[in-house]
Amino acid sequence: MESPKKIAHEIGGVKRDALRFGLNGVKSDIVGSHPLESSYESGKRSHESMKRTIIGHTYGTALPLKMDMDRQILSRFQRPSGPIPSSMLGLEVYTGAIDDFGFEDYLNDPRDSETFKPVDLHHGMEVRLGMSKGPVSPSFM
Repeated sequence: MESPKKIAHEIGGVKRDALRFGLNGVKSDIVGSHPLESSYESGKRSHESMKRTIIGHTYGTALPLKMDMDRQILSRFQRPSGPIPSSMLGLEVYTGAIDDFGFEDYLNDPRDSETFKPVDLHHGMEVRLGMSKGPVSPSFM
């Protein structure tokens, strides 16, 4: 006997829970970031790939692979979702991002905004353990 056919009702693979995360706006999905930000990001990616190539030619091909493994290990250390966010200090030191002076250093931290919704600890752990679907934390209103 055949199993009943179901029509997928989820768009994009992740169901939006309007009660938990609020109404979803599509403007951020359609409109990209600022042109200077996208140019900065592409320049940073090309600089990283050139740096990997130079390190590979200078010290051998094993060192860029070891650096990738270290980066993956340091990116896994996170606090559980809750009021204190993960700072990822080890990864920032390893990649040199701790020396960068970003907009959050001289403007406001987005987590201090009045429109920021606090993270639900229980839902964040359910997503991390695979018991629930959806984003770990809600976005801005």
